[in-house]
Amino acid sequence: MTDNYLGYAGKHVLVVGAATGMGEAAAQQLKAQGARVSVMDVADINYEADAIIKVDLRDMASVDDAIGQLDGSVDAVFVCAGVADGTPGIMVINFTSQRHLVEALIANGQLGSGGSIVMISSMAGLPWLQNLAAVTSFLDTPDWDSAVAWIDSHNDTDNYSFSKMAMSAYVARQAFPLLKQGIRINAIQPGPTDTPLARANADIWLAFGQDYRDAAGVATLTPDQMASTLLFLGSQAASGINGVNLVIDQGQAGAGATDVFESAPIKAMLGIS
Repeated sequence: MTDNYLGYAGKHVLVVGAATGMGEAAAQQLKAQGARVSVMDVADINYEADAIIKVDLRDMASVDDAIGQLDGSVDAVFVCAGVADGTPGIMVINFTSQRHLVEALIANGQLGSGGSIVMISSMAGLPWLQNLAAVTSFLDTPDWDSAVAWIDSHNDTDNYSFSKMAMSAYVARQAFPLLKQGIRINAIQPGPTDTPLARANADIWLAFGQDYRDAAGVATLTPDQMASTLLFLGSQAASGINGVNLVIDQGQAGAGATDVFESAPIKAMLGIS
């Protein structure tokens, strides 16, 4: 194994949503791997990066302007931005804007053959197969405005869970057409992770699965643990992996599904009675 096993040295990687949490950890790890790292966020970036670009993911013009500020092509895109329920425009921020960004990079040739896309979904996206008809109908929207109109006309879709179901389904659905262009796409589905966003919603996000972690004697997962998996999936070391939503939850979903550890919420997510 060489020092450049992951193959990031000299590569240009874009991290969207890089101010804190998993996005920040990924950007820091990419720099340590020798990548040229461009970061985007609406919040201030408080660490060194090769390019820091402000972007408001609620505004298509801001996203298009941010794309225009990128210096040349990119070898990988890390889609890491996300907000919690209660944030106005959550679907636009968590999914629609980032789909627009990725597809614009591909359309204008800034992300091409040999490239990779890695997204952050969530365990909240696990029920995407149970809701496939609705999610597929949403993903059939061809652009930003039609996606916004779809959400506006469908109740109970402008929320965190639907944004992550959409992202997980998008990864599965785009794997084949993107592979024909030489581009891989994957996502992680994190379990509870000790990020600033999770702390701000600790009574729901960090409380979930606490009984499992207590029983197993393990700590809550960290942004660095998520980031290292993101780097792997986006790297040449994972060249055969495509269209995968990788659950990172210390085995909680599997234990709940097989009754090794009783978990009604897990069974509900997986559609198991």
